[in-house]
Amino acid sequence: MSKRILSRTALAALVPSALLAFAPPAAAAAAPKAATASAASAGADVLPFKAHEKTLPNGLKVIVVPTGFPNLVSVHIPVQTGSRNEVEPGKSGFAHFFEHMMFRGTPTYPPEKYQQIITKAGARQNAYTSDDLTNYYTTFAKEDLETVLKVEADRFQHLSYPIEAFKTESRAVLGEYNKNSANPMQKLFETQREAAFSTHTYRHTTMGFLKDIEDMPNQYEYSKVFFDRWYRPERTTVIIAGDVEPAKAVAMVEKYWGAWKRGSFKSNVPVEPAPRGAQYRHVAWQTPTLPLVTVAFRAPAFSDTHKDQAALSMLLSLSFGRTSPLYKRLVQDEQKVDQLFDFVPNRVDPTLATIGARVKKPADALYVRDAILQTVAKLRDEPVTASALADAKSANKYGLIRTLDNTEAIASTLASYVHFNRSYDTLNRYYRVVDSLTPADLQAAARKYLIDDSMVVTTLSHEALPAGVSTLPKLADFAPKAADAKFDVLVQKSALPQIRFKLLFAAGSAHDPKGKEGLAALTAAMVASSGSRERKIDEVTKALFPLAGSFSEQTDKEMTTFSGTTHKDNWDQFLGIAMPLLVDPGFREEDFRRLKDAQKNALVLDLKDNNEEEFGKERLQANVFAGTPYGHPVLGTVKGIESITLDDVKDFYRKAYTQGAVRVGISGDVSDKMVASLKTALARLPAAGGLAPTPAIRGRMPDGLDVEIIEKNTRATAISFGLPIEVTRSHPDFPALWLAKTWLGEHRASSARLYQRIREERGMNYGDYAYIEAFPRGMFQFFPNPNLGRKAQLFEVWIRPVAPQNGHFALRAALFELDKMIRNGLSQQDFETTRGYLEKNVFVMTATQDQQLGYALDAQWYRTPEFTRMMREGLAKLTVADVNAAIRKHLSAKNLSVVIITKDAAGLKDKLVTDAFSPISYDAKKPQALLDEDQQIGSMKLGIRPEAVRITPAAQAFAE
Repeated sequence: MSKRILSRTALAALVPSALLAFAPPAAAAAAPKAATASAASAGADVLPFKAHEKTLPNGLKVIVVPTGFPNLVSVHIPVQTGSRNEVEPGKSGFAHFFEHMMFRGTPTYPPEKYQQIITKAGARQNAYTSDDLTNYYTTFAKEDLETVLKVEADRFQHLSYPIEAFKTESRAVLGEYNKNSANPMQKLFETQREAAFSTHTYRHTTMGFLKDIEDMPNQYEYSKVFFDRWYRPERTTVIIAGDVEPAKAVAMVEKYWGAWKRGSFKSNVPVEPAPRGAQYRHVAWQTPTLPLVTVAFRAPAFSDTHKDQAALSMLLSLSFGRTSPLYKRLVQDEQKVDQLFDFVPNRVDPTLATIGARVKKPADALYVRDAILQTVAKLRDEPVTASALADAKSANKYGLIRTLDNTEAIASTLASYVHFNRSYDTLNRYYRVVDSLTPADLQAAARKYLIDDSMVVTTLSHEALPAGVSTLPKLADFAPKAADAKFDVLVQKSALPQIRFKLLFAAGSAHDPKGKEGLAALTAAMVASSGSRERKIDEVTKALFPLAGSFSEQTDKEMTTFSGTTHKDNWDQFLGIAMPLLVDPGFREEDFRRLKDAQKNALVLDLKDNNEEEFGKERLQANVFAGTPYGHPVLGTVKGIESITLDDVKDFYRKAYTQGAVRVGISGDVSDKMVASLKTALARLPAAGGLAPTPAIRGRMPDGLDVEIIEKNTRATAISFGLPIEVTRSHPDFPALWLAKTWLGEHRASSARLYQRIREERGMNYGDYAYIEAFPRGMFQFFPNPNLGRKAQLFEVWIRPVAPQNGHFALRAALFELDKMIRNGLSQQDFETTRGYLEKNVFVMTATQDQQLGYALDAQWYRTPEFTRMMREGLAKLTVADVNAAIRKHLSAKNLSVVIITKDAAGLKDKLVTDAFSPISYDAKKPQALLDEDQQIGSMKLGIRPEAVRITPAAQAFAE
């Protein structure tokens, strides 16, 4: 989706651990006397797979789902425990904390041995915790299924860790809390939940209360109690999806999991009493940000037999989503808000349904709140139309189906529903409930749940809001009033019914005219998000809604990619709606103002103010490539965005989006007729060759350590450093350098060297990674998006936020490890282990339909073979000597550009230029060898010259 159009689809980025951490387990509490879905309305199963289910004698549930996708298997293990189960005072956040502890090993498989096995399987692995469950998942090559089941069974039954490891991990969890502290939405939802709940454990978020997190190092004995209570077979489901034989898979589970003993602990989650009247809370934010307004109501628990929760969710989606009249009014026409969203989570117990908005001006907060309340009041009196409901059901169904395009996505979707009743059919039953909904059901849900007594209004702002916002009106006060294309098409034929196409234009931010930085990104946004000449954007959105279709843009340095997707049944209709956006754009002044404001907010607020990590990475790119077309963010600069006019957009569009500048790819169950219709539509573009190619790009190689310290009022310290490299995918050293960065700091992989030394052994932060290709938005995803091709790249090390007192040591520690890798190289064993991992993992990182199509177009742009073939062949030819030679040739631990974001910039500068000793202390006892190494690292001379360190106030960064 577009990175700037934010509504329901923006929710994951807005509240990754606040609202969305609000995911589901166990039997859903039945809504009393709620309407039951009629069996007569039940349709066909929405899941197109044949599942095999078995409950072992010890209570463990096994679900095996052959997906039809070859080579890969994904194992998900949802456990029916989350923050909902944290009933003891002082123990909030423990379910999430214990998710971390589950990676601390067993007597048979200590952490390093466990990680070796996972790495050898070429796997990507992680876990998450929500209000109601903790889910562990691993995706890997099918031949390693028995091994993975064996080691997973061992840690679920025999987890063991010393107190030192426990205390170390507690500080990593605090680091995660600190990482999230820059997000105002996180704090708003903490405040909302505390106001809404007085008794139930939904009162606290999954992260828990800060005071409890800080006390976690003292809870070692309780951790054993927690494991004994909740990690039991009768609360656990093993989901095995992918290229599997069900009988063999079940037999493996029986072999390794059958001896696991049942538990006896009974949960006593307190029941929340009836709401005590409307509540208002305000959060005073310490730094500049746009105001937030949310309105929440008590919502029913999830059910796959009763209609209330499905009805309320559907109702709010229709009323506040992107197809709603209120979205058109507030976001598009009046432009008073840049984000409007709704969220009704699936939860075991009654929860909160939330409607929210980000307001552009503080003075409009009261107006926006009342517009939301007016819409809510109207829902109780006027039913939705049958046609609107039918469209929403269609979008729901096709929206789910389009996500089931790879094994991991299928297993993940199952895990989010299976855990309620430990049943594969929960999702099918739920969609039968959805299919049975009527306008009367939605209105009944509105009258039952959207009531004054359960309303919680929460605001957040830096500046003062209108006085009346704290006085809550009654909902009754808002009673409603009366040819021939000149390009080739890459076709990836498959059996998937979801059709996806990509249009890659050679036009990116490197083509921004001087003084108009941000023009390429704003032009692309205007194409994807401002409607066509025939349809305004709200009409486009409404037309696409029943198709579950989307048309979005992504802009990078060298390219802009438009992606469209729809079900094959809807192809002709979709093409008639989506393609005019590109070939006949509307370019309306009101849309220009809206998207220009959104782009500036994305730069100033979402990047600079609210996200130190992405801010630091983007600043490093700008510093290394200063003076080149890559020397500013894709979003532009504040001055550049402000200077752009609608005529600038129109002129860039005419020059950039031509037949001669586009590469086209399409995938799915594609017919020749579909390809022909796409080419015919694109033939309306000008036949010209597009913009002039960008020149050769050469970054600035630092002489020594060149440091910029961004002075910002922040709780933690974020660090990025790197240097320019000539290695891209078309360079012969690419596989070698890719292997080296993987060993040093594979993204989100706990087996990598930096992660092990800084995060695991010292517990300093949430993770530490290395890259040889740009990875925008890396903190939000496992793999980079395709279609980010560049003529020059950056070797980069990303140190996730650390405590400010550890910033100097963290920089030294990372440089220490980088220097060792350059001096000593990889060992033969390290080389073989990493190469084996990559030879398998390359399939994981290109597993989805979108990735496969995108990487294929990237191969055309780089003029290389298909990516997985190129990498596997390149890796197969490599020797450890090749890798070590590439490291010495292209990398340096002495000449680096460094960006640090911290509060006490002057104090840090003094430490850097004086080469002061940087101490570090621990809560847990550490081996003497590590302490000795700390002394060596802490006294390591960096030789940073005073003139090589500059301090920049955050407000000045990317200003012009």
